Amino acid sequence: VQLQAFGGGLVQAGGSLRLSCAASGRTFSNYVMGWFRQAPGKEREFVAVISWGGVNTYYADSVKGRFTISRDNAKNTGYLQMNSLKPEDTAVYYCAAGDRRIGMSAVRGMYDYWGQGTLVTVSS
Repeated sequence: VQLQAFGGGLVQAGGSLRLSCAASGRTFSNYVMGWFRQAPGKEREFVAVISWGGVNTYYADSVKGRFTISRDNAKNTGYLQMNSLKPEDTAVYYCAAGDRRIGMSAVRGMYDYWGQGTLVTVSS
C-alpha cells in the first residue's frame, strides 16, 4: 500500500491542524494505521495508532487528550486531528500501515509501509 501524508503547516501554540493520510494500492482496511513523528535531532517516535476497523485507538502520553486519530476506510484515508498544539509538537509527521493480523503497535518496526512525512511547525 502507498501512503501519502499531507496537511502540515505552521501554526501558533494553542492552535489546531488536521493531518490526512491517503492510501492507495491495496485494501486500506487490511491495515492498522499509525502516526509517528520525528523532531530535529531526535528519534522517530510513536504518536497514535488505530485499529483496522477504527474502533480501537491508542496514544502516546504526550498527546493524549489533545490528538485524535481516526480513519475512513471508504475513502482510504486516515486522519490525525491535533488540538492545543505546543512548540514541542514541532516535527515531521509520518503515517504508517501495518498488517492488521499483528494488531496495533507503538513499535516502528511493526509497520510495513510509510508515507513521506509532512512538516508541522508550532510557534510559541
